[in-house]
Amino acid sequence: MSSATRMAKSFTIEPEINDYVSSTKGEHSASERVNELLHRAIQLEKYERLEREAETFFSAVGEKERAGTRAFQKAALRTFERD
Repeated sequence: MSSATRMAKSFTIEPEINDYVSSTKGEHSASERVNELLHRAIQLEKYERLEREAETFFSAVGEKERAGTRAFQKAALRTFERD
């Protein structure tokens, strides 16, 4: 991310978070470390949301569809065994 796309904002953080950022930033600035952690947190939230959507989708599948899926899987395995 280039510095031209960054904007200065002011946020308050808990002392423990500040200590963690300070102890893990290495050669980089605290702002760069906070941005890195926020990017990772955003990605994690996206994965969690996707997982919830998948759970909802697959829980809506009825027994009839599951039986069809199992039959298809068994047929596919028999095809692999022949090859």
